[in-house]
Amino acid sequence: MIGKKVFVLCSLFAAFSQQFTFAQSIAPKYSNEFLNIGVGARALGMGGAQVSSVRDVTASYWNPAALMGIEHKYEFSLMHSEYFGGVAQYDYLSFSTPIKTESQVAVSLIRFGVDDIPDTRFLYDANGALNYNNIQFFNAADYALLLSYARDLSDHFKVGVNAKVVHRNVGKFAKAWGFGLDVGALYVKERLTAGLMLRDITTTFNAWSHNAEMVRDIFSQTNNEIPVNSLELTLPRAIPSISYLWTMGEQFSLLTALDLEVTFDGQRNTLISSSLMSIDPRVGLELGFQRLAFLRAGVSTFQYIKDFTGEESINFQPSAGLGVLINNRFQIDYALSDIGNVSETPYSHIFSVKVSLERLESDSRKFKGW
Repeated sequence: MIGKKVFVLCSLFAAFSQQFTFAQSIAPKYSNEFLNIGVGARALGMGGAQVSSVRDVTASYWNPAALMGIEHKYEFSLMHSEYFGGVAQYDYLSFSTPIKTESQVAVSLIRFGVDDIPDTRFLYDANGALNYNNIQFFNAADYALLLSYARDLSDHFKVGVNAKVVHRNVGKFAKAWGFGLDVGALYVKERLTAGLMLRDITTTFNAWSHNAEMVRDIFSQTNNEIPVNSLELTLPRAIPSISYLWTMGEQFSLLTALDLEVTFDGQRNTLISSSLMSIDPRVGLELGFQRLAFLRAGVSTFQYIKDFTGEESINFQPSAGLGVLINNRFQIDYALSDIGNVSETPYSHIFSVKVSLERLESDSRKFKGW
């Protein structure tokens, strides 16, 4: 485990040193990627195809407009997952409640971190002797606070917005603060729902500050650029989505969903890509039984992979999940998500719990449509 964390630490410093080669410049690509992992075992079991299919408190992340689909006065969600063999911890907590009959608010907190990373800078004492007692530990963590607001415009149209605050830190070596906005919209027509999520619509920025003196000697010895304060931008991305709820007799239902994540920060390794934009599709299915039990599956992250012979093939990340409504208040969801075939531990187990209190009356919403 320590070896893995040392590797993570080296990777972090390598990434930082590469970034700071262009001191004081703005790096718009692959910024705040922890905010693209996704939240909720239901969503991750469906491959992240959620912009038009989400109907609970996790909509504060996927599409704030869908918060209007919540059927309870108070709704909470809690998720925990581990990545890279338990080295990285991902946690999510959210709460939502209505305001009068036309609006809904939510607050969410996300943390993605690697804890207890060994700091081996002082492993050798002044006499050159190896002393393991000199090893100290620190954390590298990313935090995001989302404040969400949704509003009904009619029976068919819903809109929402996220204001988010981002904080990132790497022990005492570096920290950053950032701010941004997301905007979402839904069109609901019976069993068909179309959605659009615009992430980082104002361009989310992170202002980094560094304690360069703590790493100056190490960076100089390894021929890396000394880190300096800088500004990092997250460019906007658009996610159009469509979903449809099929009925299969009186007891079964099937929800099908398709999201198209469109990025504008240069050509990426996605199924459809160009210098102007890249498109990464997500497909999700949810088979329901009497709205009590759910079986889910999804595919996402399509990429072109070359083998040792140079032959190219399409790779994708499958996922699956289960959901059980324990009673009117508690629901437990589980997802098995693939984080990439290049990993020695390719699957991540994800659990989330949803608590719903005080079901809304039929006249609690001014507009219907759900």
